[in-house]
Amino acid sequence: MDGYFGSYVLVAALLAIGVAIVAGALFANRLLRPSRPTPDKLTTYECGVDPVGEGWAQSQVRYYVFTYLYVVFAVDAVFLFPWATVFDAPGYGLTTLVEMFVFLGFITLGIVYAWRKRVLTWT
Repeated sequence: MDGYFGSYVLVAALLAIGVAIVAGALFANRLLRPSRPTPDKLTTYECGVDPVGEGWAQSQVRYYVFTYLYVVFAVDAVFLFPWATVFDAPGYGLTTLVEMFVFLGFITLGIVYAWRKRVLTWT
């Protein structure tokens, strides 16, 4: 199996072995499992609540607002880690410090705006 296509043959063989193992496990599971369907087992189950009524439900906007705020803070945290490593590099100290304070200023303005609009209250 030397040459250019030898490594592709090895990868294909390992892929075939992996697929065979997974297919064998699924087939063995199908053979060994008990199958006793009842009407209760065949009903739709959602978080312990019986499925009654329509499938449409209205959700409040505040959940989405908190999700967006989480994303903003997650992006802030993702930006802080590379900044901390670059801040230590020689020649980038003051530049990265100013950039970080500008970035934190934008984040602060967003939080103050959300606070003033009473978005952060949970009532």
